Amino acid sequence: MKYLLMLLTVLSLALPAATLADNKVYKQYGPYKIFYSAFNSTFIDPDIAVANQIVRGKDKGLVNIAVVLESGTGNASVISGSVFNIFQMSQPLKFVEVREQNAVYYLAPFDFENEDFLTFKISVRPDAEKPAYELKFQKKMYHD
Repeated sequence: MKYLLMLLTVLSLALPAATLADNKVYKQYGPYKIFYSAFNSTFIDPDIAVANQIVRGKDKGLVNIAVVLESGTGNASVISGSVFNIFQMSQPLKFVEVREQNAVYYLAPFDFENEDFLTFKISVRPDAEKPAYELKFQKKMYHD
């Protein structure tokens, strides 16, 4: 798992310039920074994928969401959402929680076509006593 977290961190830093148009890969909501990224599953080492039950493939992607408090620690949250293509065909995202030391992040697989322009609509609820935050971002995905 340690290697998966390192890989996801590196991937989020290496996102294409189009994704980083606002120079951020997170959104600030009160005391929470919600980090987000989407990438092709083939970026993950095959051994790490097997160990984490991740299906790799040229048409398989992963969305990664992490909620971090101002103190820098990960925050357990309830995450749900969907991904839409340009024809508004949707896929539900089923997030799996991954915990490593102080880090908590969520991964969800999705399928895509080559050069698919996708819109991710994610609901993030870091506090059960408060309403969820709505996160929306877009990403063009390519087959490797």
